[in-house]
Amino acid sequence: MNVGIIGVGYVGLVTGSCLARMGNKVICADIDTEKIDKLNQGIMTIYEPGLDEVVKAGLAETTLRFSDQIESTVEESDLIFICVGTPSDESGAADLKYVKEVAKGIAASIHRYKVIINKSTVPVGTTRIVQKIIEENMPHFHEFDVVSNPEFLREGSAVEDFMNPDRIVIGSDSQKAIGLMTELYAPLKAPLVIADSASAEMIKYASNSFLATKVSFINAISNICDNVGADVKKVALGMGYDKRIGFEFLEAGPGFGGSCFPKDCKALIKIAEDSGYDFRLLKGVMEVNEAQQELMVSKLKNLLGGLKEKTIAALGLSFKPNTDDIRESPAICIIKGLLKEGASVKAYDPVSNENAKKILPEIKYEKDAYDAVKGSDGIIILTEWDEFKWLDFEKIKQTVKNPLILDTRNCLDPQLLRKSGYIYQGVGR
Repeated sequence: MNVGIIGVGYVGLVTGSCLARMGNKVICADIDTEKIDKLNQGIMTIYEPGLDEVVKAGLAETTLRFSDQIESTVEESDLIFICVGTPSDESGAADLKYVKEVAKGIAASIHRYKVIINKSTVPVGTTRIVQKIIEENMPHFHEFDVVSNPEFLREGSAVEDFMNPDRIVIGSDSQKAIGLMTELYAPLKAPLVIADSASAEMIKYASNSFLATKVSFINAISNICDNVGADVKKVALGMGYDKRIGFEFLEAGPGFGGSCFPKDCKALIKIAEDSGYDFRLLKGVMEVNEAQQELMVSKLKNLLGGLKEKTIAALGLSFKPNTDDIRESPAICIIKGLLKEGASVKAYDPVSNENAKKILPEIKYEKDAYDAVKGSDGIIILTEWDEFKWLDFEKIKQTVKNPLILDTRNCLDPQLLRKSGYIYQGVGR
């Protein structure tokens, strides 16, 4: 099938390259000409394991190309995916300005039947908004349908998630559009959830908010574990064997971050508010998450007897491993808290140093973990990159001022480190 992708950010690039891998002819369009030039040369604009191979294969097989021409992309495509950002506005609601701009651009270029697909995470009712914008801005009326098809891609495993999804959600009342979408996704052999557009839009927000709730719940439990002397990892293990609960998202830590959970929780709170419902449960989830990040700063402050003029080695900057994404990263929030308390920070992340420099230019960035920890008064593990689990801590002990580790991800062995002479503290352990 001929597919157009408007917006070549994280979702658009993964969606477009994977659809090309499935044998479709895909054009990924964006107004950022510098980004388009890089991608046409096979140069990645984001870090995502396995994505570069998929993009380069698509370019080599000519099933994938990149363009800065929105009009021709729409004209050549049968299905057009809207994959632009929907950041939070001041009220917490999703800002649809980019979606609306793209809808107007699509309207000007429709000359035959098209299916317009909202892949961006958008509030309930956006499908109707996009449909109305296109209808009002078409020079001449042509049949089209607008479909809600939310993405469920986890950064760090997005290619695998796209090619082997848990489910595919299609929101539309048009049998013609549903048929084409079913044909597009048929090679994936995944369960299809066919719904009205409002329900499809709600599924995305409900899913992410529920997962965020699990994270905040286990973090709240971890704080109780600290108070009563229990081990949250064993508690989570005992909980996870219950099939109704499961193991995923029961890892205590510094709170959730990234481009989805915080934004989607805020948006769902606003959707609920606009509909006349006070979503106090989800507000509590957000409050617990914010408090958890502040708690990590307090933990380190208590361990060191204060942070003023202390040198802290911060290992990890991205909001999770296997991505360079620092949006809403707990690591960034915690480092800002350390700086506010008067500490100086030396940081290292395998792939996110350059992104972090744009937000935190005042800290020192090192080329590896060993340089970061040298001369430090304390080490804080902020992202559970595999390489941090295999550091030579005997070697590190000889270079630090104080052998102290706050492991906010519970990714190290407490007993082994304590036997080696470290002061170790985790979360809920």
